[in-house]
Amino acid sequence: MMTTQRRGRIAAVVVTTLAGLLASLGPAAVADEAAAEHWGQSQRRVGYYTQWSANQFGYTVNKLVSSGTAGKLSHLNYAFGNVSEEGKCFASSTAGLGDAKADYQRLHTAAESVDGVADKPEQALAGNFNQIRKLKKKYPNLKVNISLGGWTWSKYFSNAVLTDASRKAFVKSCVDLYLKGDLPKLDGLAQGGQGAAAGLFDGIDLDWEWPGAAGAPGNVVRPEDKQNFTLALVEFRKQFAELSWRTGKHYELTAFLPAGAATLDAGIEVPKVFRLLDFATIQGYDIHGAWDSVTNHQSAIHAPDNDPTPGKLDLDQVIKDYLDRGAPRRSLVLGVPFYGRGWTGVTGGGNGLFQPATGCAPSTHECGYLNYNKIKQLPGFTLHRDPKAATGWLYDGNTFWNFDDPVSIGAKTRYIRQQKLGGAMVWSLDGDTDNGELFSAIHRGLS
Repeated sequence: MMTTQRRGRIAAVVVTTLAGLLASLGPAAVADEAAAEHWGQSQRRVGYYTQWSANQFGYTVNKLVSSGTAGKLSHLNYAFGNVSEEGKCFASSTAGLGDAKADYQRLHTAAESVDGVADKPEQALAGNFNQIRKLKKKYPNLKVNISLGGWTWSKYFSNAVLTDASRKAFVKSCVDLYLKGDLPKLDGLAQGGQGAAAGLFDGIDLDWEWPGAAGAPGNVVRPEDKQNFTLALVEFRKQFAELSWRTGKHYELTAFLPAGAATLDAGIEVPKVFRLLDFATIQGYDIHGAWDSVTNHQSAIHAPDNDPTPGKLDLDQVIKDYLDRGAPRRSLVLGVPFYGRGWTGVTGGGNGLFQPATGCAPSTHECGYLNYNKIKQLPGFTLHRDPKAATGWLYDGNTFWNFDDPVSIGAKTRYIRQQKLGGAMVWSLDGDTDNGELFSAIHRGLS
């Protein structure tokens, strides 16, 4: 039970902190290192665990334990929560809108469970959420944030942040659903109810792809998204402060932000945004893919001199774009892919790099996309590397897969340390091997 005296102290702290943040959003605001350190920054090791990891890849939450990865994570982002056309966070069991069964309804057997205890039909919380709760109990320093949106579910963010009223309603719906844990009971099942997931999530990660710029076909995009994104972050901070007053807990606010100066400038007020976020994860992958007609590195630190792409975007330029606009180094967490991008019908000879292709390489998950643990098992390919790019590729004379492995991850973590960035983020944990070799490379490189 929180005493009145302690509650008063907490209220004073959160009000003072919020007032300082809001005051900093004036036109003369500069996001400097001191502002970033306000939130007690440290090297971060962030991993995304997806709603579909277990169903599509057999990667249940307990594999984070058996692989050794759980003890190396600082943050686990659960992907994704959806936003409705009306601009609200919601849970659903309707295909394409949500997967409540995976999230909090599916009963795990003892063999699938983090603690070896099977779920019971009558318990209020099951599914991935319950397993993550058990994971947090086993690893009490682990922070878990719910990530909203993603490539597929960013369609209605613009609606959610359009007006002051819509922003208030949007944030309240997300706080109620995920931070207070008020999950709806669906499909006649016992799971859900007021407070069923209370305390599970330590914050909210916004993965809006992208404010003010095109993402997936059909996304709602408005010119005012840029300013409204900032205002939405202010509203999240306000409502987080109110909740902190009651719980005594700091709730994290993070975001996944884009690569490419044009997309960045269209939707992100960099100094203002970084004063409101605990940190941001930066897109460090999908720079190239089978949507390009020529093979390339999807995640190069430095683009090779003979890269034929106009502009030659690479990770070093992505980071410079943020620094040039006022982002604090320690608030930038660089994304690292645990998957590869592939092309087929590659002609032109040589090692296959920068050669024309007819299309995306076949894959059981998504054409042109393959998890590292599958790429590692491909037969009949020759491995090539480019130390400058800090990435590798496989080529068999027809099909080309570009990917990161422990060697390239070692180079990327050195870059992160040299640039004094805030850590590394990976998409996504289900792409790793059973013994967690990729995340172990992240951990070693940042230690």
